[in-house]
Amino acid sequence: MNSSGSGGSVPGTAPTDLRALVDRFPVLAPPVSTAGAAVVIVLRQGLTEVETLLIERAERAEDPASGQVGLPGGHVDERDGSLATTALRELEEEVALRRDDLDGELRYVRAELAIRFGLKVGIFTALLARDAPAPTIANPEEVAHVFWLPRSALATSRPIVRETSRGLAEVRATVFEGHLLWGFTRRVLCDFFEVPTQDEAIGPVFVPRSPDF
Repeated sequence: MNSSGSGGSVPGTAPTDLRALVDRFPVLAPPVSTAGAAVVIVLRQGLTEVETLLIERAERAEDPASGQVGLPGGHVDERDGSLATTALRELEEEVALRRDDLDGELRYVRAELAIRFGLKVGIFTALLARDAPAPTIANPEEVAHVFWLPRSALATSRPIVRETSRGLAEVRATVFEGHLLWGFTRRVLCDFFEVPTQDEAIGPVFVPRSPDF
């Protein structure tokens, strides 16, 4: 895999080399008691810089994350045995990537609280293998879009007003190709790439949609 970074200005102070980005973290498989969900920061070398795999969830009244942009992942199943197993299972269920599609082992970044859900989320990272198939929507009932976010996109944001866990509030958002990245996922990625941010640790409030609308 080509692991060279972008030749231009790269936001943040994290390494630009792909391998160095993931090797900062240990190969660990924490027990499922560590967190209630797990996500994966999947990285690849794009044409000019490192890119991160993101999804936009399908609009579903019963889904509290409906319509939100996030990292591939989901809730722990009691049969998983470890958070790493949860992360790999969700990766396949959402974007059709399997363990063999990753270059190396999952690296464990940390567990972080998702404010809206009052839920700790285990965060992993991995490199996409050179010969891996393109990520795709494995379940259209859950995922509406799959796309790659360039690292440099995190350097710019704009204020938007959203209903949050603290009420109606102005938050910072990264806008990329019509996708709106804010809240938990934006904070996680800014921290991962060591991009300075003043984002508050608040999350969106999800109101179930009426079947009449």
